[in-house]
Amino acid sequence: MDTRKELMAWSETLFTFHLPRWEELPAFDLYMDQVITLLETYLRPLLGDVREETILTSAMINNYVKLKLIPKAEKKRYSRMHLAYLIAITVLKQVLTISEVKRGIEYQANLSGLKEAYNLFCEELELALMAVAKHIQEGKGSLRLEGITLQNTAMKMAATSLAGKLVARKILLLQDDYQNTL
Repeated sequence: MDTRKELMAWSETLFTFHLPRWEELPAFDLYMDQVITLLETYLRPLLGDVREETILTSAMINNYVKLKLIPKAEKKRYSRMHLAYLIAITVLKQVLTISEVKRGIEYQANLSGLKEAYNLFCEELELALMAVAKHIQEGKGSLRLEGITLQNTAMKMAATSLAGKLVARKILLLQDDYQNTL
């Protein structure tokens, strides 16, 4: 097994990964099983290596409703708005707590509107994935692969992820403080 070749091939997935924008999400309402299937299709290329049986379950969706992360379904049907929330939550919970995800989504949605906030999230995620893929493929900068082991690269990426997570948490706290002063 050539791990470097596999990493390079996987980085191509990062380059081409696309989250559907608001306008690309279904304009008709879906039942829960359809939502889960659709989100699995959208997110499997990104989160497929997580080794979980499923990326999203009906129990998770029900919990998100209970926690008021997403609105309740209308007559057991989920709209484009629900899909946008669920995509963002499923991705963001990989690095943030559920309460941090909730605060971040609420803040950004209040700032620019739900549709714009969701589209911005998609764009920023894709740009970040492309930047990481470019570093992997070109072997430059902090992600240079020559002369380091796969284990060192994993440690470096974990440290970089933690740094990003800490920055995100600090910004959320600062936003909370700012909103409390209004």
